[in-house]
Amino acid sequence: MTTPRSTSETAPPGCPAHASAPTAERLYGAEFAADPMASYTRLRARGSLAPVEIAPGVHAWLVTGYDRALEVLRSPERFSKDPRRWRALADGTVPPDSPVVPMMMYRPNALWTDGQEHSRLRGAITDSLGRVDPDALRGYVEQIADTLIDRIGPEGRADLLSEYAAVLPLLVFNRLFGCPPDIGDKLVEGMSGIFDADADSEKANAVLTEGVAELVALKRREPGPDVSSWLMAHPARLTDEEMMHQLVVLMGAGTEPQQNLICNGLRLLLSDDRFAGDLAGGSMPVDDAIDEVLWTDPPLANYAIHYPLRDMEIEGNLVYEGTPLLISLAAANTGTGLSGDRRAGNRAHLAWSAGPHTCPAKGPARLIAAAALEKLLDRLPDIELAVPAADLRWRPGPFHRALVSLPVRFPPIRALLPDRVR
Repeated sequence: MTTPRSTSETAPPGCPAHASAPTAERLYGAEFAADPMASYTRLRARGSLAPVEIAPGVHAWLVTGYDRALEVLRSPERFSKDPRRWRALADGTVPPDSPVVPMMMYRPNALWTDGQEHSRLRGAITDSLGRVDPDALRGYVEQIADTLIDRIGPEGRADLLSEYAAVLPLLVFNRLFGCPPDIGDKLVEGMSGIFDADADSEKANAVLTEGVAELVALKRREPGPDVSSWLMAHPARLTDEEMMHQLVVLMGAGTEPQQNLICNGLRLLLSDDRFAGDLAGGSMPVDDAIDEVLWTDPPLANYAIHYPLRDMEIEGNLVYEGTPLLISLAAANTGTGLSGDRRAGNRAHLAWSAGPHTCPAKGPARLIAAAALEKLLDRLPDIELAVPAADLRWRPGPFHRALVSLPVRFPPIRALLPDRVR
């Protein structure tokens, strides 16, 4: 596949509209990871969508306008979620070992299907997640958080990413989905690898596949009061392959983005004067911080991939059928012009997507993040960043907004409970 083309490329020679192809903005590498907003600013200057390169030789359109994003997200009659329509992958222009393929390839799950099949698979997910008791979920999170804080508390310093935010969602997932720790370790290794642009994506995908296959086989033998077993028993009658792929999409939503939401929220609370003052005064504005992160630093910054069902012209750009359109949830949100005080309590952001594919787990995801933040700030009220916020580094990759680490320091505390969580 070539770089997405505009009408100027297809105009006859001599026509005033004839011009060179627009340069595709790179959404990968250290420069983009360090300052994605600079890229979004340049892209928005071109209109509500622009050509991008999301990995070497992998081209797409990025939707940066809020209204245009809603148009794509809410128009399944014009834009499909099915990656089998991705022409450049089908014809070999994009090789199967490209680092972005595991995050974009077809899987028979609710994320990558349309119409009745999407409704059937999504119904199984929403019904099964609907059986989770929010009070019990909060209790799980608080218990796990206490155990993790007990581990780091006596040290007086920690990397909150590797020792808290990355561990807590995995342990919550294991509890909710009836997943033993050995399988959970495989799942998180595989899932982290397919998000990370610098990892061996094929190997990571193989590890992930192995882990979910083991979990499905276990739940067939030993069903229990957990989301995996409820999915299995749902009237949708999911096959083992469908079970595996629903678990992959739920794992994908429930671990890596969840850790990013927790970490990005903590970074904001510990570095932004708008929140630091409230913390010093004893109030923990966690809900406001989560809203701010979902507006300005959403855990999935560029995703919600769609494929045009036919060639179409958008703002003078000829967008070909089967070309990926990524929604820049971050650029669309920050391009609305809403100031920080107008964002507080406003949940019209696109961090959970919109339309038929709105995230079905946004309630539990927000609850987990809020409980994790509240418990940490309650137990470690004098916590502070161990390095200047400007020195924090971000992981490269076109899809996520993820810190490399989050070093903090605090007055040491004693453990409250025996360590019983694994």
